Amino acid sequence: MRILGISAYYHDSAAALVRDGELVAAAQEERFTRVKHDARFPFHATEYCLRQEGVGLADVDFVVFYDKPLLKFERLLETYLALAPSGLKSFRMAFPLWAREKLFQKNLLCRELKGAFGVELDWDKQLLFTEHHISHAASAFFPSPYDEAAILTMDGVGEWATTSAAFGKGNSLDIRKEIHFPHSLGLLYSAFTYYTGFKVNSGEYKVMGLAPYGQPVYAQKIFDNLIDVKEDGSFWLNLDYFNYCTGLTMTNERFDALFGGPPRKPEELLTQHHMDLAASIQVVLEEVVLKLTRGLAAETGSKNLCLAGGVALNCVANGRVLREGCFENIWIQPAAGDAGGAVGAAFAAYHMALGQPRKQSAHDGMKGAYLGPAFTDEEIEVRLKKIGAVYHSVTQPEMIEAVAEALKNEKAVGWAQGRMEFGPRALGARSILGDARSPQMQSILNLKVKYRESFRPFAPSVLREDVSEWFEMDVDSPYMLQVANVTRKHCTEMTEEQKKLFGIEKLNVPRGDIPAVTHVDYSARIQTVHRETNPLYHALLESFKAKTGCPVVVNTSFNVRGEPIVCTPEDAYACFMGTELDLLAVGNYLLWKEEQPAELKRNYENAFSPD
Repeated sequence: MRILGISAYYHDSAAALVRDGELVAAAQEERFTRVKHDARFPFHATEYCLRQEGVGLADVDFVVFYDKPLLKFERLLETYLALAPSGLKSFRMAFPLWAREKLFQKNLLCRELKGAFGVELDWDKQLLFTEHHISHAASAFFPSPYDEAAILTMDGVGEWATTSAAFGKGNSLDIRKEIHFPHSLGLLYSAFTYYTGFKVNSGEYKVMGLAPYGQPVYAQKIFDNLIDVKEDGSFWLNLDYFNYCTGLTMTNERFDALFGGPPRKPEELLTQHHMDLAASIQVVLEEVVLKLTRGLAAETGSKNLCLAGGVALNCVANGRVLREGCFENIWIQPAAGDAGGAVGAAFAAYHMALGQPRKQSAHDGMKGAYLGPAFTDEEIEVRLKKIGAVYHSVTQPEMIEAVAEALKNEKAVGWAQGRMEFGPRALGARSILGDARSPQMQSILNLKVKYRESFRPFAPSVLREDVSEWFEMDVDSPYMLQVANVTRKHCTEMTEEQKKLFGIEKLNVPRGDIPAVTHVDYSARIQTVHRETNPLYHALLESFKAKTGCPVVVNTSFNVRGEPIVCTPEDAYACFMGTELDLLAVGNYLLWKEEQPAELKRNYENAFSPD
């Protein structure tokens, strides 16, 4: 039995294919269209999933959409009616689009599928819809390695739910409690994302990265004025300070007055004020999440926790939950945002609607998130030759040796190998790599390769067997969704003078043996690399360790600011030639920058809209 899951029409549209309970393919539409957070129907992602399985749409038993559009329409309409006449302008702008997309979405989906694939299925029986938070919860529990678990979903909003607590056992999943719109932890964090000058639905991770530069001086003000939190984690927001229900902005004048001025414009300099705001909302988020997880642990008695929804991408909060120890085991869906809804929708249909049993795997059902397209060496060579690239064909051991040597010599390397990752993180398939020991590497990668803000930290990839030697944790973190401190013996204590520095002044203070991945608070967002799920990347880290004694490399996504992560060899070469990367390793081919034709050089610095 084959089930195709689809998420679309909001942001990060995606498709996923489940065959007999096994996830065999998943991809985001943006990777094919090269439009960041592409929300359109995932034609290319769907076509890829079917091609990967070697089937057509006619061979699919069910197509499942990740939320219920009529319920979402109900929420939109009721919100405006409840707050009328406020928001009349935005209502007039939005209503025609809602009516077309929500009221008639089933017809729209049928037309999209038939137009793209020329197949007329029995849509009354074969097109299914699942609630948004069911999709998230299913994406977290069913691929997890646990037979039973508590499940916490936190995001901006689905149909009505913004936070939901559930319990999963076997092939069943039961939603126990929900918090409904407009009270939303995700939207509260997004309000501060907007206020500090970043894009909502894409800039939240920048706020998280900015937080360690500040002090949480506004945290109590947030608790006193914006959010009321109970001991079990349930909460409500004071809507007098927000404009997201019916307006065109996240916050209003009252919010501005509370925090000392209007929102920062994207082009304005970041100040200590903005850093302190980021630190404050991060602390508030963590405290609410901790109360939610404590309450869930007490209520369910489970030792296992599964997380999904956009808030689950806040790896700093995840690290706090892990360290608190209310749960022995935590598993987080790597595509925790809306893209992962496609996976959850397919699993929900297979297990919950059709009653099919689960398949357990040694690690988890996401297969390391390596679920996207791969290219054979023959295909890669044809594509590189067509571009006009200068390349060297080598054996796999020679490729690993050359890349490890380049990293040891502080070269910035583009690494495109095997199946592309699903979700927002590069996990050693479409990655830019660097030497974590280099004091200059963070600055080089931010300013000369990624073309992004200098304050943003980079994550380490570390051999799973060595993680506890270098970081204060000893659990699997294959999806880069846990934060822990660098072990003290690999840190350099700050002097008294350095401790007095504020904000961005902390950036260039030496902090230890792996400064390129050690954030200003001595933390790191860790990816553990496992031989079983990515043997090639594991072998590279082993080779680098043999040369340097260090099993840690910088791993950041293979793209520039505002660009989707690369998918094809052509994408990888374009990014390579548009940045100051030194070496590209794609399949068993090595490409050195100085050997490439000058006419193929590109300027990527302003090629994409800022994210």
